[in-house]
Amino acid sequence: MKVKHYSDILLEEVTMEGARKAKIRWLISEKDKAPNFAMRMFEVEPGGFTPYHSHSWEHENFIVEGTGSLVTEDGELPFKPGDVIFVDPHMKHNYKNTGETTLKFLCLIPLEKPAKQVKKNVNPFATGKANNC
Repeated sequence: MKVKHYSDILLEEVTMEGARKAKIRWLISEKDKAPNFAMRMFEVEPGGFTPYHSHSWEHENFIVEGTGSLVTEDGELPFKPGDVIFVDPHMKHNYKNTGETTLKFLCLIPLEKPAKQVKKNVNPFATGKANNC
C-alpha cells in the first residue's frame, strides 16, 4: 500500500528523443510492488511536448491541469482539465502543451511483464478436502 502526495515524488526529465520541456513522476510502479499497472504524471511546460511515438500497449489519461492537444496521424485533438483520453495500441501519438501554464496529466500503462495472478480456490470442496471430509 502507498499513500503519498504526488509532489513528494521525484520529478524527472523525459529523456526519450523528441521530448521538449516534459517531465515525469512515476506515482505508482513496480518499485511500489504494483503487479500490473504503472501510474505516471507528466508535467509539460508551455511550448513543450512528449515524444511522437507508438508502442504495443494502450494509454489511459486523465487531464489534471492545463490545456493541450493529442497529436496523432489523424490530426490534433484538443483537451482540457477533466478530459479523459484513450490511446489505442500502435497509434502514433504525443501530447503537446498549447496553453500558457504547465500541462499535468495522468498516464496509466500496463507493466511490460504483468505479474501472474495466483487464482485462489475459495471453494473448500473443490480440493476434495473440507473439514476432513
